Amino acid sequence: MTFTVFLFHLHFKNQMETVTMSTPDIAEVDQFRCRVDEIFQKIDKLEKKVNEVEQFYLNANKKKKSSSKGNSIREEQDKGRHVPSIKKQQQDASQRESTAAKRMQELMRQFGTILRQISQHKWAWPFMQPVDVKGLGLHDYYKVIEKPMDLGTIKNQMEAKDGTGYKNVRAICADVRLVFDNAMKYNEEGSDVHLMAKTLLEKFEEKWQLLLPKVTEEEKRREEEEAEAQLNIQLVREASHAKRVQAISNELYEVDTHLEQLRETVVQKCRKMSTKDKRNLGTAVARLSTEDLNKALEIIAQSNPGLQAMAEEVEIDIDAQSESTLWRLNFFVKDVFEGRDKSTAGNNKKKRKKGICDAIAQTVKKKSKKPSS
Repeated sequence: MTFTVFLFHLHFKNQMETVTMSTPDIAEVDQFRCRVDEIFQKIDKLEKKVNEVEQFYLNANKKKKSSSKGNSIREEQDKGRHVPSIKKQQQDASQRESTAAKRMQELMRQFGTILRQISQHKWAWPFMQPVDVKGLGLHDYYKVIEKPMDLGTIKNQMEAKDGTGYKNVRAICADVRLVFDNAMKYNEEGSDVHLMAKTLLEKFEEKWQLLLPKVTEEEKRREEEEAEAQLNIQLVREASHAKRVQAISNELYEVDTHLEQLRETVVQKCRKMSTKDKRNLGTAVARLSTEDLNKALEIIAQSNPGLQAMAEEVEIDIDAQSESTLWRLNFFVKDVFEGRDKSTAGNNKKKRKKGICDAIAQTVKKKSKKPSS
């Protein structure tokens, strides 16, 4: 994609101020004004689109860099991958969530069996209900225990139907451990409650280790499914932005074409360059930096196909160049040297557009005041 269009409006004003039009025609001024306004409107829209696409790919690259090292292998695998539509992805997501919820329910059912076995132990009775802090006179309980928990509360939350219950098995496991950790924390080691809590926690851990592989497998499966879904979403977005890039590229080509036509019209209206002008131009070209000189040679090469612009030594006959080439070269050189003296970063876009049209109008007025020969 070429962004020549965005560079053009930065120096077009300078070109127009240099032009001395051969025929004073107010209608032409209005025509130029309309064409310039149209081009600027297109440029504004294109700049916005390009910025949006650029931001999308910047964010996408950041995500890729922050992801795992295995992404390079996966990217190779995904090159020929079929990208499902948005509607299909939504359907798949709904079905995936439903299936995963059923698998999690089965794991919670199995965990419920473990909880029931622990609750039926002869030493489980102190942990079945919330601690009666007031009745037992445990005035410092809430200072020691930040989050009270008991097996009865866990059972009720597992059976909740209002959506407030546990969403995964690990959350239940954490609360079961909390029940016994609280008891061992508040009650001194060697006390009956401390010993009972420690014993039940060990039994629970033994049973939990039997269920843990299934839980880990389910978590890994959910993670892979989520990664797959996110990848599909990203691919759909990239495909969408790829289409936008192509559309922008086509619009850029169209605007470039219009700019070229406008530039040609401007050059055709230029007066014939004098010998002095050519000599000054040749001197200015010789003062260009290596990088800018290569660009100047590219301009000359456009109308001189046989010119080897990248050769080590290039001889240029200024007098042999066409008027179109000379004025293009003149515009370029003027932009280069003016750019060295001042920055165009703070220029106001509206002033630039007004300057373009005013420069044309002033040129026409000056020309119309001169007596015809």
